[in-house]
Amino acid sequence: MIRSSVTIALVPEAKGGPFVFWDDLAAGCAKAAELGFDGVEVFPRGPEAVDKAQLQDLLAQHNLQFAAMGTGAGMVVHQLSLTNPDADIRAKAVDFIKSIIDFAGPLGTPAIIGSMQGRHGGDVSKERALDWLSTGLNELGTHAAQHNVPLLYEPLNRYETNLFNRIGEAADYLRTLSVENVQILADLFHMNIEEPCIAQGIRDGGDKVGHVHFVDSNRQAAGRGHMDHAPIAAALTEIGYDGFASAEAFPVPDSDTAAKATIDAFNKYFR
Repeated sequence: MIRSSVTIALVPEAKGGPFVFWDDLAAGCAKAAELGFDGVEVFPRGPEAVDKAQLQDLLAQHNLQFAAMGTGAGMVVHQLSLTNPDADIRAKAVDFIKSIIDFAGPLGTPAIIGSMQGRHGGDVSKERALDWLSTGLNELGTHAAQHNVPLLYEPLNRYETNLFNRIGEAADYLRTLSVENVQILADLFHMNIEEPCIAQGIRDGGDKVGHVHFVDSNRQAAGRGHMDHAPIAAALTEIGYDGFASAEAFPVPDSDTAAKATIDAFNKYFR
C-alpha cells in the first residue's frame, strides 16, 4: 500500500525552498498526524541538528513513520558533491552522506542523494563525473546495506544537474553499479520537466523506483498545478510500488494549506 508523507525542513540556509513544514520538528509532526499523514520526511542541516531521541518520541507519540532523510544541506551549506573535481571534497561528501545514513538507517529509513550528486562541466567530462558518481554510490550503497535500507538517488531536471534527468536512463545506470540497493527517487516536479510522459517514466523506472515526491507541475502541492495525477497513480500501482508518496512542495499559500491540499490529493488518487 502506498503511504503518505510530508516534508519538514530544518535547514535555515535553505529557507524558501520546496518544503511544506519548516524549522519546528515537533510542530511539523503534530500537524502531519492531525491531517492524517502516514509519515514525515526530514531534511536536517546535519545529523547533529536532530535529537534522535526526540524524533523517535515524536514518531511514536503521533504514530508516524520516518519516510526518508535528505542530504541536501551537504550541498547548500557545505558545497559538497560526489562529482567535485577535488578528491578531498568528494571524500567529505561521502562522509557527510554516511553520517545521514548512520542516523536514519538504524531507524529503517533511507537517505536521499539529490543535489549532492553534482554535475559535470569545465575540466570534468561526463564520463569522469559518472565514474566518480559510481564510486560514491557503490560505497554509500554498501554502507546503507549494513542497516538493511536502500539508498535513494534522485534524477533532477536539466537546470539542477546534467548527469541523469530521466528516470529510465537513471534506472539503467543504477543497474550497472556493483550494489543493488541504490533505488530511484521519482520526483514528479523534475519528471514534469524532463519526461515526455510521467506515467511512462514511472514504468521505465520499474522496480528501481523506491520513493516518490508527490507534487504538482509548479512545485506546489498536488492539485494546485496542471499535472494529471490519475495516470501516474495507475503507473505506480502497475509497477507494484508500495513506498511513500511524499510532499516536497512549496508552502503556498502557507504550510497548513499546502499540507491539507496534499493529503486531500493523496486520498483521492491512492485511497
